[in-house]
Amino acid sequence: MAQSLSVSFVGKSVRFIVLPERFQKLSYSKGMTSSSSSSFPSTNCYITSQTSPTSPCKTLQKMNKFELVFIPMPGMGHLVSTVEMATLLVTRDPRLSITMLGMKMPFDSKASEYIQSLSESLSNNPSLRLIVLPELPAPKDSKDLLLKVLLDSYKPHVKEAVSSLLTNPLAGFVLDMFTTTMVDVAKELGVPSYVYYTSSAAYLAFSLHLEEIYRQKNSNEAVNPQFKNPDFDLRVSSLIHPIPSKVIPGIFFMEKGAVWIYEETKRLRTEMKGILINTFEELESHVMCSLSSDSSLNLPPLYSIGPILHLNNNKTDRADVLKWLDDQPPSSVVFLCFGSRGSFEKGQVEEIAEGLERSGVRFVWTLRKPPPKEVFQDPTDYTDFKDILPEGFLDRTAEVGRVIGWAPQVEILGHPATGGFVSHCGWNSTLESLWHGVPMATWPMYAEQQFNAYEMVVELGLAVEITVEYRKEGASDEPRVVSGEEIEKGIRKLMEEDSEVRKKVKGVSEESRRCVMEGGSSYVSMGKFIEDVLATSPRGRC
Repeated sequence: MAQSLSVSFVGKSVRFIVLPERFQKLSYSKGMTSSSSSSFPSTNCYITSQTSPTSPCKTLQKMNKFELVFIPMPGMGHLVSTVEMATLLVTRDPRLSITMLGMKMPFDSKASEYIQSLSESLSNNPSLRLIVLPELPAPKDSKDLLLKVLLDSYKPHVKEAVSSLLTNPLAGFVLDMFTTTMVDVAKELGVPSYVYYTSSAAYLAFSLHLEEIYRQKNSNEAVNPQFKNPDFDLRVSSLIHPIPSKVIPGIFFMEKGAVWIYEETKRLRTEMKGILINTFEELESHVMCSLSSDSSLNLPPLYSIGPILHLNNNKTDRADVLKWLDDQPPSSVVFLCFGSRGSFEKGQVEEIAEGLERSGVRFVWTLRKPPPKEVFQDPTDYTDFKDILPEGFLDRTAEVGRVIGWAPQVEILGHPATGGFVSHCGWNSTLESLWHGVPMATWPMYAEQQFNAYEMVVELGLAVEITVEYRKEGASDEPRVVSGEEIEKGIRKLMEEDSEVRKKVKGVSEESRRCVMEGGSSYVSMGKFIEDVLATSPRGRC
């Protein structure tokens, strides 16, 4: 007997049913709203970028389906964003069918569970499905980067899945910024590859700049030693301000990791048909214009299609914290949340508690328990917060704050009572914050978050700083302790009612919503991508 599971993506209902096969397939159908359902009066109707999605189709004909194969990086931030983007594509143009290939990594159990939950289901609409590839063991005694070795080992499985299971004409691969090695498989199958870049356009410009230095010298030694100088500033032509070494991501300080990133970045220039970026022109206008106009970079077409956001919570129960927020004044609460891997040791927790209490600001604080030392896994929830918080803190702040474990982040950011966000500056969280018009105070943790924090504070002026250089890549890292005084100062500045940052964020919020509407910059850019894909597909345009 098949099992079913209900999920929702951007307001679209999704029903999943288990199908036991060697390659487990997932497809889902999206329930249209009343305003969008009129776009599809017939299954034979197709929509192009010249056809309004809010009016009946102008042309009815027998529809040819074209298949795109998506290969996302198996990390939660990448997976959720990719599913969201794929959903938008198949909703926008029914000529497209999308197959996603899911890879389970031994070091990311949360992502593997997410993939498995999807793999156990199948709906009646084949417009979008997931094929879960065989789980591969971690390589032993490899001298190369673990992630690189694992991705390379998946290539034959990707080719077999695509060759044996696709029924529609294959129009191309859409790869993650970390899975560009799969372009080799696309070449064997004779189809083009595109990349979905889940970070900012500024980070793309930064990565391209480093790859250029590496390429000119053909050695990481030409790049890496400069980063170790705390006074070093990197000039990137597409950015307004120089990048200080303290915000350069940790992977660039690792020999194998840096070289791998340079090699993957090179593929963006030399082997991709186009780059889709989860940003919008109004947010990163300077860098987008610079990248698009710099012929020396030899870049393929750039498509700014963001913000791509997972805005709807599929849970039926409303979290207690949202009910508490209902009773708070508008824009009075600061929300502290540090991502799926964000956690702190006792000393830092005590400083955060002190800063919050001294600020006098209402708060919701997501507090997670760190994993054991030397163990790569996500934080967990505390059984009792009194074990980690200063004595009496919960009693003293009972009227003004809530300390919680897992948080419904999007719902909290969208609540009228939320007036500020102390964030780890993951790119998805940054876009969510801007979408809801909630200004951020920066506290990065890992990956490219230090760079994101710097971009938001310095390059764009859309956030205030608590810290931009804080770094905790793994459980064994021992970053500096941010003082309660620094935290108090940052929160007070963040929550100023008429600050320039708050006004700018409100304006960007309005632009983020306009750009995805019909005629908006991202709407047009996504339409251009669809037309470019179909124009170069094996059977041409419909």
